[in-house]
Amino acid sequence: MSYLYSNQIKQYEHEGFVSPINIFSKDKAKKIRNEIEFIEEKMPGELKNSGRYNAHLISPLLDGITHDSKILDAVQSLIGENILICGTTLFIKNPNEKGFVSYHQDAKYIGLEPYNWVTAWVAITDSNEKNGCMRMWSGSHKDNLKEHDQKFNEGNLLTRGQTVKNVPIHKTTPLILEAGQMSLHHPTVVHGSGLNKSNDRRIGFVIQSYIGTNVKQLLGKNSVQLARGVDNFNFHKKIGRPNLLMDKDDLELKKKENDNLQEIFYKGSSRKGNY
Repeated sequence: MSYLYSNQIKQYEHEGFVSPINIFSKDKAKKIRNEIEFIEEKMPGELKNSGRYNAHLISPLLDGITHDSKILDAVQSLIGENILICGTTLFIKNPNEKGFVSYHQDAKYIGLEPYNWVTAWVAITDSNEKNGCMRMWSGSHKDNLKEHDQKFNEGNLLTRGQTVKNVPIHKTTPLILEAGQMSLHHPTVVHGSGLNKSNDRRIGFVIQSYIGTNVKQLLGKNSVQLARGVDNFNFHKKIGRPNLLMDKDDLELKKKENDNLQEIFYKGSSRKGNY
């Protein structure tokens, strides 16, 4: 069992995140990177822009991460034993590109309430200050949702370029992870990340998010997988797991689910971004 220790739970409650958590070896992380890059090679564009969502639906290897017992043990420590997988995102920053993530709160445009959910950020490559690791505004989750500007700015890896004002960046905490480690963060903690100034890609595979079965989607439709426990609420449609890499039916399912996500992310907006 890999449940969180009491000091880790206290860190999450006090700061809005817990990190680092060891999940798998660097060798396995390398294998996962190879599969991601194989998909990119065989199907150029499949993982770009809005295609970065729900890659676990077309890859048994990525699907396996979402059901990893170590991850689920840690998640259970925070949201309880009945756990649904609500989606995944690949955050890939190539070297010397303009990609960054503005400071934001996940809960702002995702429509999931109550906030009995958590995001798992799994490092497929090392993630550090040089290559643009996440930075957290410690304790900001205690203030509920903040006002966000919608900037739609170039290089911003968020849907609307949503940005929280007046973040004390000099006080934020860098979440430095080795490949195979992860962090967990609260729906309302303010976080962001800078440019990749290294000579290699920075790849994060993000389960966004693990939700309790009591959580509803208020802005659209989410399909889910049952990761652990039982679902006595049945608020969401259940979908299956992939058996083959890049299966035709699974590719169609991924596109359908990503179209649904676009409806959620851009609800009420007069324009759409690249993601």
